[in-house]
Amino acid sequence: MTQPPAAQAPAKKHVRLQERRGSSVALVLDVRSLGAVEPICAVNTPREVTLHFLRSAGRPLTRWALQHQPPGPRQLEDEFLKIPPNFVNPEELDVPGHASKDRYKTILPNPQSRVCLSRARSQEDGDYINANYIRGYAGREKAYIATQGPMPHTVADFWAMVWQEDVPLIVMLTQLRESKEKCVHYWPADEDSYGPFRVRLQEERALPEYTVRRLTVQHQEECRAVKHVLFSAWPDHQTPESAGPLLRLVAEVEESPEVAAGRGPIVVHCSAGIGRTGCFIATHIGCQQLKARGDVDILAIVCRLRLDRGGMIQTAEQYQFLHHTLALYAAQLPGEPSP
Repeated sequence: MTQPPAAQAPAKKHVRLQERRGSSVALVLDVRSLGAVEPICAVNTPREVTLHFLRSAGRPLTRWALQHQPPGPRQLEDEFLKIPPNFVNPEELDVPGHASKDRYKTILPNPQSRVCLSRARSQEDGDYINANYIRGYAGREKAYIATQGPMPHTVADFWAMVWQEDVPLIVMLTQLRESKEKCVHYWPADEDSYGPFRVRLQEERALPEYTVRRLTVQHQEECRAVKHVLFSAWPDHQTPESAGPLLRLVAEVEESPEVAAGRGPIVVHCSAGIGRTGCFIATHIGCQQLKARGDVDILAIVCRLRLDRGGMIQTAEQYQFLHHTLALYAAQLPGEPSP
């Protein structure tokens, strides 16, 4: 017997509801036809955005523009604040027990460029040191090592790194104490041992703005010369009173026979190894750019530094001082720059 229409209504309502929700048949798609279809939009992760900015940002300045039409303080501050710091998340640094060897818990070496000590490892020693290889002018690999000021229990690690990398020159940009300890006294007054390394002071020369020491480092039967330059007139998180002393420090480094001999990286450190350290390295690279090309891209230099070690150059004031210093250097170069 045929059911009355009223009895069929619930079944039709159920079918319509199923159609609105989508039946199992409706979910079967022929994905082969979608192979050539471009996505409507690509969503970049914050990490990808950071890396893209640091790899691509730039603003070249000619010698003339740097001297006669420099960016203003507000423009430089805005530009600086847009640069991603690229600090390391502690979870990204897969080195057990590294925290005991970090002077500042938030200043960590970026994993892809960190220096690894290759000495015979033990449970106590390991390969860790809070230091990064830094690329130099024209992208030269391992031109510098940026590192923190040694701590009492990391001095032997520091000299192990100096030996491993055949370091010819150490640039120190901090006093030992600035209201609190910034770095320990890691070189000898005469002669001392640090782990398996015997370090001797051969000569000390005090200049108005910095002190130059010539050291020898001995390991077993081999002995190497290392130059140590201490530039102490640079307050933490601030800038020197004038740019002249910093440029004279750069000249001291450039004219060092140890560097010209083509040995390993130049070690640069302050206390954390990012602020004053970043300023010095950026100044050195910027001077090389100006001398070779007649222009300089300070924004790109700082971005490249932060790719290698997070937080390089800590304040807008330091960023402004970097521009001022390179403008002074540009004015000292021979020849008149054209607009």
